[in-house]
Amino acid sequence: DLSFTETMNEILIAKNLAKAFGRVKAVADVSFAVRQGELLGVLGPNGAGKTSMFNLLTGVYMPDGGQIVFEGHDITRMAASKRCKLGLGRTFQIPRTFADMTVYENLLVGATFGGGQREKDCKREVSQIMELTDLWERRNDFARTLTLLGRKRLELARGLATRPKVLLLDEIAGGLTETEAHEVLDVVKSIQSRGVTIIWIEHVMSMMEGVDRLLALAQGCTIMCDDPQAVMCSEEVAACYLGAGQGE
Repeated sequence: DLSFTETMNEILIAKNLAKAFGRVKAVADVSFAVRQGELLGVLGPNGAGKTSMFNLLTGVYMPDGGQIVFEGHDITRMAASKRCKLGLGRTFQIPRTFADMTVYENLLVGATFGGGQREKDCKREVSQIMELTDLWERRNDFARTLTLLGRKRLELARGLATRPKVLLLDEIAGGLTETEAHEVLDVVKSIQSRGVTIIWIEHVMSMMEGVDRLLALAQGCTIMCDDPQAVMCSEEVAACYLGAGQGE
């Protein structure tokens, strides 16, 4: 049931988002609302429009149709940099760290350019973020020396350094071992406990059991948004995600 009575606890609302590239509809009709402090998981097969939806929410793409409301304000046509400063942060599927900068310097870039803070005002906060993401001991190491897990942690930390109210995570556990993925989940839950609202795209199904609700997408459309167990047990979602019934 997708009803949009814009209540105070709905921090981000997407209504009928659409985006096409030529004849390809990357996003056809996506609607959902995320509540303040919630951890919303996003599920869907390859090509479902998950990352394209993130690009619309953060201003990388401008939609062909639909509306995005953040904290009661229409941000549908707002520039990406302004959305970031308002409190919409994100990570990328492939970590976009600055390889020849230290861990600490990477976070300073996020805090100053993304979050709009002055360097002298954010050093303590950056240090706290490195502690939270288990990067403190690597603070003076160049990003290129980090393992995949380390780069994923740095991507997460840099997103957090922008002081997001809503943090969008794009497959932050992708490519990690099960143990490493659960370490990342622990960090994500710690971030949520500090009041940050999180929207998390992930293919690692075991990660999605820890979210508050699941948004299922297929062919650029919202299929359902509900309790994780209800979504995972849905025959309609299974048909889209596992290809059941295709070719009949």
